[in-house]
Amino acid sequence: MLAEGTADRTTPAPNLAAMNEPSNDQPPDRHPRVAFFGPFGTFTEQALRTQPDLAAGEALAYRTVPDVLDAVSAGEVDFGFVPIENSIEGMVNFTLDALAFDHELLIVREVVLDIHLCLAARPGVALGDVKQIYSIPVATAQCHRFLREELPGAELHIADSTAGAAQLVGDDPSPDVAAIAPRVAAERYGLDVLAENIEDHQGNQTRFVVVSRAGVPAPTGHDRTALVVYQRADEPGSLISILQEFAARRLNLSNLISRPTKHGGLGDYCFILFAEGHVGDDLLADAMRALHAKQGAVKFFGSWPRADEQEHDTRAHADERWRQADDWIAALRAGLGGADQR
Repeated sequence: MLAEGTADRTTPAPNLAAMNEPSNDQPPDRHPRVAFFGPFGTFTEQALRTQPDLAAGEALAYRTVPDVLDAVSAGEVDFGFVPIENSIEGMVNFTLDALAFDHELLIVREVVLDIHLCLAARPGVALGDVKQIYSIPVATAQCHRFLREELPGAELHIADSTAGAAQLVGDDPSPDVAAIAPRVAAERYGLDVLAENIEDHQGNQTRFVVVSRAGVPAPTGHDRTALVVYQRADEPGSLISILQEFAARRLNLSNLISRPTKHGGLGDYCFILFAEGHVGDDLLADAMRALHAKQGAVKFFGSWPRADEQEHDTRAHADERWRQADDWIAALRAGLGGADQR
């Protein structure tokens, strides 16, 4: 079971057990083993704790996101739970790249958590004493204004995670160190909170994803799909040739990122797309089919329910019109070969 704590938001959860049949040596009612980006006290753990089916299982903290994904790929755990996007800093590239290039895993769920950061130090340390701050680059970037105004001379040190920063400070007797971390991590590692809600922007949120070796949740009408598209050739118009497959079918893209392919040298890029829709939807499946036929390669790494449950009305209407057009073509084809040739 996970340690006690509170989280900011909960999201409905699809039935993961139905997507992943247990192996012969595992009882059907076995609770899942879930690897997450640790240590305990991270925002990742807080987001994980909002999911009752995962929180009821065995949670295993791993030091880095690649370690989490390696554990899933190796079959050491059933699921991985990692951050993938922040509303201020954008995509978490080391997560995105690992899923796109290094692993054959599928995203099966997303969870969105409201993010609030604090500055914490050992008891007895005052704000004016702080000369060194530990955290991860994403967290310090979200607190630029506070750091510039309150601690302009402090040195920033990189930790493995926000909770790891709190743990480091808790173990360091130096009178001038502090951590940027969640309040739950400060409490876990015996730190006092010197300043709360130090993030620069209100509405700071992080999207986390659950990854698995297999299984695609059934369509819900409010889904998201992730693809990696490799160009057939780096030439003028190559990007528009990808985008037009979605525009022609009235499919919305919620995110489009160009990333180096890692093996083609400078200038060799692919595109990672997040599209509204599900591989089980006729329109999106047709767009994927066209991309597969026309582009260099396409990698699918999941269709899953969106956390906001918002159905895209335009896509729903387009799906219906597409089915009507498909029925019309089927009716025309039904008469092939039936004409009297005399």
